[in-house]
Amino acid sequence: MSYFDQIVAFGKEHPIQAALYASLFTWGLTAAGAALVFFFKKLNRAVLDGMLGFTGGVMVAASFWSLLSPAIENSPGEGFIKVIPAAFGFALGALALFGMDKWLPHLHINFKETEAEGVETNWHKTTLLVLAITLHNIPEGLAVGVLFGAASTLGGVEQTEMIIAAISLAIGIGIQNFPEGFAVAMPLRRQGVSRRKSFWYGQLSAVVEPIAAVLGALAVSFFTPILPYALAFAAGAMIFVVVEEVIPETQRDKYTDIATLGFIGGFIVMMSLDVGLG
Repeated sequence: MSYFDQIVAFGKEHPIQAALYASLFTWGLTAAGAALVFFFKKLNRAVLDGMLGFTGGVMVAASFWSLLSPAIENSPGEGFIKVIPAAFGFALGALALFGMDKWLPHLHINFKETEAEGVETNWHKTTLLVLAITLHNIPEGLAVGVLFGAASTLGGVEQTEMIIAAISLAIGIGIQNFPEGFAVAMPLRRQGVSRRKSFWYGQLSAVVEPIAAVLGALAVSFFTPILPYALAFAAGAMIFVVVEEVIPETQRDKYTDIATLGFIGGFIVMMSLDVGLG
């Protein structure tokens, strides 16, 4: 049995633990990216926009290939009836993030401090930057957890396919978390924050992923009928983050073409992982 087969087998037997370990892996890559502040003093704006574009591409591809498509496949009925759970869950996920976006104080990476969103607060800019990334890491962790939890409700080939989808999603999110950790830590360093604190805040932005992953896996494991809704919920939350946060962050300077190419690259990587591993 190959190492990959062993991982798949573990996911089948221990879906909750697998969700936790997968999300710890994505968190670890965020920390690895944030650690680059110990070796670099500056981050080229073109590189930052390219990284953010790549992140958006991965999230959009994952939303369809890993979440929406399985949500529709696991819905009962035919025609318009079959798509109702996915449509409802997708809308609910987007609305949930919309509510959090309006309530949680945060500041996007390339925005001025006067453009902070959420309820008014006197929190430091560093905290607001970290909260912005934390907000969009919630649906990422949730997506990984929901897929592993979904596998526990299935059997046979379908279960194997769902585990592989969860693994490929975790790999994709981990890949885009690496530059994301750097993208959070470096602006803090540029503002005069020490290297150690910049690293700490950069990796801290992904601490929510293991929590969201375990909660998502538990919810689907114990309430099987919500599976298609939960998958689509995670997709809706991720698409909201991409459109409301990630893409606008790449359009603040003259490197929009680089950001667009990064987006295309991220989409291709995630699509290839999902289809190739599946």
